[in-house]
Amino acid sequence: MTITITGLLILLLIAGICGAIGKAIAGGTGGGFIVSIACGFIGALFGTFLAHAMHLPELMLVTVDRHPFPILWSIIGAAVFVAIVHLLSGGPRRSWRY
Repeated sequence: MTITITGLLILLLIAGICGAIGKAIAGGTGGGFIVSIACGFIGALFGTFLAHAMHLPELMLVTVDRHPFPILWSIIGAAVFVAIVHLLSGGPRRSWRY
């Protein structure tokens, strides 16, 4: 299957927004829009995998150039992915001083 340049740009924009929302939910602070795009695409893969494993329906699908993109599962998957990365990397260290 092929995708046009405008379709690719629209998918990148949607993935970036979903990744940014997922990062905000999980408390991700680092990175810019490129990291948000990566989190959005990884979240879409991970969230869709979780949805299929638990026999949950596809919710909020957006089709761009005949390519479906799951909005809700992308946000949930990105939040879970960022939370796992924070757990494995130790996350930001906070020192409380009074």
